[in-house]
This record gives sequence, structure tokens and C-alpha cells, in this order.
Amino acid sequence: MLILDYKDRRPIYEQVVSKLEELMLLGAMKENEPLPSVRSLAMELSINPNTIQRAYVELERQGYIYTVKGKGSFVADNTAMKENRKKEVLLQVSDMIDEAIRVGIPGDEIKNMVEIQYKAAKRNGGGEA
Repeated sequence: MLILDYKDRRPIYEQVVSKLEELMLLGAMKENEPLPSVRSLAMELSINPNTIQRAYVELERQGYIYTVKGKGSFVADNTAMKENRKKEVLLQVSDMIDEAIRVGIPGDEIKNMVEIQYKAAKRNGGGEA
């Protein structure tokens, strides 16, 4: 399910948050689907359960999951978060285009690069069209 990168400078709990967030935003984890228990995910990843608990607390704080006492944690309705993430990414793209124009990259070259990157990402399984 999750693969951690021990060479990554981010703390392990942040990597867990990031990976689970990605799975939820991509739809691999559906709304109301239960998350693995803290213990089982900690055993699967060979890390301390407190690390998983910290990740789950952060995901709940961000609104990605909700907890039912005695039942576990579940994926929340992430529609609004998906839209917010989409807006963030489009803003980043817009900023990059502005920067490209400032350094003198012609519009055709920017368009070609976007098309090339988009096709490469699609080939490598990067999202939906």
C-alpha cells in the first residue's frame, strides 16, 4: 500500500500523510472506506504506532479522514479538498508560466513543453484527462 523513502528529509509521519492524501485524492481510497488500523499499518511499514497515530491526527485535522470511536478511521468526503488542491496546482502552473515569460521563453516553447510533460505524465500513469 505505502512505500516510505528513508532517504527523504521529511519526517516519516509526513510521508505517511502525503502518501495517504495522494491515494485519497486519486480515488484509490474511496469516501467512507476504512483506513488500516494504526497497529496494522505500523506493523506493515515496520514503524512505531505513534508515528501512524500522528499521521492520522494530521489527516483528520486537514479533513481528509474522520474517526468513529471504537470503529476506526475512515476516508472523508474529499470533494472540496480535491477542488482546493486543483486550484493550488493551477496557481502553481500559472506562476511557472509567468516566470517562463519573464525569462523570455516564447509562448510556443512553453506550449510544447506543457504538451510533452502532459503526455509523459499520462504514459507514466499520472492522473486523469
